[in-house]
Amino acid sequence: MLVFPNAKINLGLNIVEKRPDGFHNIESCFYPVGWSDALEITLSETFSFHSDGIAIPGDPADNLCGKAYEMLRKDYNLPPVKIHLLKTVPIGAGLGGGSADAAFTIKALNQLFDLDISIEEQEKYARLIGSDCAFFIRNKPMYCFKKGDQFDPIDINISGKWIALVNPGIHISTVEAYSGVVAKRSTEDLRNILREPVTEWKGRVRNDFEATLFEKYPLLGEIKAKLYGLGAEYAAMSGSGSTLFGIFEQEHDMKQHFPDFRLWQGFLK
Repeated sequence: MLVFPNAKINLGLNIVEKRPDGFHNIESCFYPVGWSDALEITLSETFSFHSDGIAIPGDPADNLCGKAYEMLRKDYNLPPVKIHLLKTVPIGAGLGGGSADAAFTIKALNQLFDLDISIEEQEKYARLIGSDCAFFIRNKPMYCFKKGDQFDPIDINISGKWIALVNPGIHISTVEAYSGVVAKRSTEDLRNILREPVTEWKGRVRNDFEATLFEKYPLLGEIKAKLYGLGAEYAAMSGSGSTLFGIFEQEHDMKQHFPDFRLWQGFLK
């Protein structure tokens, strides 16, 4: 079985408060985009995980795809499989690529072995892997809160807009990103702002990680400013960085403007 785990962007990211368990409560809108990995799962005599493309740091035995398989194997007595991942979504980039790979593993195994696991149960498994992992089970625009693992439908429609995602290759861990932020509640309801035209978002739909990370990595702020200079209706950093994105009214080919960075561009659905 071959599936294509896609990335997501954050439309706004408010860090509301630090939790007793050490995590943070956030408010954000997760929106799926077309930048995707390729994930193949086939039956095998023994379990194995292999990856190509962008190098994944750490022990392959600890990969999130393998963790997803192991959870379902224990509960559903699954036979061994071979998992092959072609990694193209940058790592440590605020795009949820690893979480998407794990979530799509859950969905693919459910379909491959006719497990008939409900959407809600699949989300429960995904939450055990990572805070934003459960988003990719339904994989549609959602208002996210608590640790980023609770969701409500959101009234937003930016389908048909052109988006460019620019990744300068700076790896920012979640620990690094959170180390510089001060949690505070936003004065405006993010959901209300996102109902307005995209042209009204600038300066109001904010990512709380930008203040400290732009100071530490000035290139990130320069890319955001350049996207606005090229005509973006809205530009921001996604998640805890380091990918910046710009939303445009019409198609804009960004290849000549960002020749040295990883780039994905296309229409939003």
